[in-house]
Amino acid sequence: MFLPVSLFLKSVSLGFLSVVFVCLWSGIWRGGFAWDGSFLQFNWHPVLMVTSLVVLYGNAIVLYRVPLHWSRWSCKVCHAGLLFLALVLSMLGLCAAFDFHHANNIPHLYSLHSWTGISTVALFSLQVEIALWFGGVTIFIMSLITSISGINEKLLLTLNGRNGSHAQPYSALPAEALFANSLGIVLIIFGLVVLSILSRHKWKKPGFDDETDRPLLIDTR
Repeated sequence: MFLPVSLFLKSVSLGFLSVVFVCLWSGIWRGGFAWDGSFLQFNWHPVLMVTSLVVLYGNAIVLYRVPLHWSRWSCKVCHAGLLFLALVLSMLGLCAAFDFHHANNIPHLYSLHSWTGISTVALFSLQVEIALWFGGVTIFIMSLITSISGINEKLLLTLNGRNGSHAQPYSALPAEALFANSLGIVLIIFGLVVLSILSRHKWKKPGFDDETDRPLLIDTR
């Protein structure tokens, strides 16, 4: 038995909505995008990290519950393709952040968000070797935690004056804070939907429990 189509569509829709939200936040309230070492370059960081380690990764790990009549090999190739794209985008997201910090003489890896973020990317990159200890669900949960903490950190730094002047602080809940907080809620709901799908083992495609049929690059058991 596969998961209901309606639940899968909710997962895809919430993932798409998350990407739209983070793009609008960076594009409207943060001024848009560039690759010149400015704050506009840093705006790529949340967009790329949410898209890669939350949305693409989340959809990759539920792929074996999708109600599509694909062959095992087709599922594995699609699964591996989503993970590879997520890895590439996450590397670009890290480059955007590190390059921005370097150009503006900001210390690297000083915050809890940066620690959890670099740990998540490291586990994701090495998951073939460490799958026995850290499965796909662990990395996905770490991605959600890192994204939520990143949203909060960005709002605190920008709305409270470090990265720009604003008439209203974060505590006053201006429009940007309300929108970004809503992004965090959408990410949480998306995460809950993905985790609820993964918790139903009866929805897993038959035949993938065998060692020889283990999904490429990831173990979601």
